[in-house]
Amino acid sequence: MKFQAIKGVRDILPPESALWNRVEQAARDVFGTFGFAEIRLPIFEQTELFARSVGQETDIVSKEMYSFQDHDSSISLRPEATASVVRAYIEHGMQTLPGNVKLYYMGPMFRRERPQKGRYRQFYQIGAEVLGPSDAPGIDAEVIEMLLAFFERLQLKGAVLNINSIGDKNCRPAYVELLRAELQKVREQLGADSQRRIDTNPLRVLDSKLEHEQAIIEKLPHIADHLCAECRAHYDEVKRQLALRGITYQENWRLVRGLDYYMRTTFEITAPGLGSQNAVCGGGRYDGLVELLGGQATTKGIGFAIGTDRLLLSLQESGAGEVEGGLDVYLAWFGAAAQTAAIKLARRLRDAGFVVELPAVEMKFGKSLGLADRLKARHAVILGEDELAAGVVAVKNLADGTQNKLAEQDLFSYLRASHASD
Repeated sequence: MKFQAIKGVRDILPPESALWNRVEQAARDVFGTFGFAEIRLPIFEQTELFARSVGQETDIVSKEMYSFQDHDSSISLRPEATASVVRAYIEHGMQTLPGNVKLYYMGPMFRRERPQKGRYRQFYQIGAEVLGPSDAPGIDAEVIEMLLAFFERLQLKGAVLNINSIGDKNCRPAYVELLRAELQKVREQLGADSQRRIDTNPLRVLDSKLEHEQAIIEKLPHIADHLCAECRAHYDEVKRQLALRGITYQENWRLVRGLDYYMRTTFEITAPGLGSQNAVCGGGRYDGLVELLGGQATTKGIGFAIGTDRLLLSLQESGAGEVEGGLDVYLAWFGAAAQTAAIKLARRLRDAGFVVELPAVEMKFGKSLGLADRLKARHAVILGEDELAAGVVAVKNLADGTQNKLAEQDLFSYLRASHASD
């Protein structure tokens, strides 16, 4: 029997895994400068956590979660991480910490949906959440600023920020009913999914990508025209805070979140190279979630999740996915005495940060250098009886074929200079 990866999942192999490491390290570096700390979460939780937070009637919970019985409990692989972050925040009493708590996470999520370009059943997210007593618009703007700083660090080209406000429990319900009434008038012109959503969650109709529904949706009432005074003031201040930071954006009235605990600010980043489903990141304010999961009603929250798979795809297709690295030195040795010297030299080179391949067995000269070439090493460092006797090493630049003999103390500066000029 030939074993293969299950449909919808895949192995991440070198050299692509090096790009994953670069992206994740960039997140740690950038998020850290904004005062965020990493939280590491379980891969599975009680099913009820996601049913309550994401919504029992959503496709995620009703159709896409991987759930199973664990004795008397229903357990689910996490389809997203915000609910887990909030659960941890409540469970560990993090509301007693000073100010707002800033957390980020990264890792795999699981949804049983149809695999397509950049979308998998085991997919990966990098996300961040701010939880605490304040819902100041400046927090919303700074979270967006951090996100864009991360994309800039990665040199992601063509990223576009879309923003909107979806109101709160004081003004959104009236808008939802108005939207439902308007949709009822055109019900027969909509597809089956949109017809179902008129009854369950009219806001989700605005997410429709069906071509024949677009002209109908464009004529529907905009939520921006139905915000209460408090939500209007909050949204205006978010936009002012973005302007203070020099951040450009597009307002997208169709950018909504269908779950009740979402409110006010929503945002999305799109990037090229992903087809019609071009969102690489989505986020928003969810001031009601902590209370929904048993925490304090006064706790506010905002966050985002980046689709890491889709981010890497966009980086690769835009030409920003190149990763420096590879093999610096192939250390070829010939003779028992040379092997001892090569082992010691390899250790010193690795301690200095160079990537070194040291053959475990002695090979003929031509075969050894042929392997160095196939491994795409930058240099072959050659140690044999003649080199040992003269107290030098031979260094061959495998890109241009030039060769030098150097004292060991000069080898390190030579390699650094060569690496810097690449």
